[in-house]
Amino acid sequence: MNNNFVAPRFFAQAIPPYTEGMRIGLLGGSFNPPHEAHRAISQFALKRLRLDRVWWLVTPGNPLKENGTLHELGARMQAARDVADDPRIEVTCLESVIRTRYTIDTINTLRRRLSGLRFVWIMGADNLAQFHRWQHWRRIADQVPIAVIDRPPQSFRALASPAAQALARYRVPETDAALLPDRPAPAWVFLTGLKLNLSSTGLRNPDGSWKGPK
Repeated sequence: MNNNFVAPRFFAQAIPPYTEGMRIGLLGGSFNPPHEAHRAISQFALKRLRLDRVWWLVTPGNPLKENGTLHELGARMQAARDVADDPRIEVTCLESVIRTRYTIDTINTLRRRLSGLRFVWIMGADNLAQFHRWQHWRRIADQVPIAVIDRPPQSFRALASPAAQALARYRVPETDAALLPDRPAPAWVFLTGLKLNLSSTGLRNPDGSWKGPK
């Protein structure tokens, strides 16, 4: 745990190193705590989508969740770096810098400020199941391609969700997943084959503290 964490003040300080034309996956979340599934999803996306990097966007708080047991941002940032343990995965607190908790605002800022990069939003199937509850979810889909990672047993619920049904005609075949970063939005792919199924909720004690290793 890092008790000396100081959030960067400016956008440029919060952005990981990059070069023009990079294909960047964006994985947002509370990371409360981060865990092996976050890394597995990221490495799976790196391979299947042929990404150059995945950026973990550690949010100040999730508008759809109770944040009373949310650990301090610095602790979550440091824990995320420890779990990532991969030079292709970068951890950033960008949303605390631009002062937003909504994905649409984060995406709009990144696309405006870093127009030379090709972004893909990464989410688990559990998030697709409730994507229609996100602020301006249709605008998110219009702004950036989306990769959904299957997380059994969420598959049926996710693919039957209002968002999946509304965006059905924009679904890309899984065999074309590597082309997704180059496609104009809306476009999304449902990636199967990853069998690791952990959740941050399952790694928290009732008082909100994180469970130690078994």
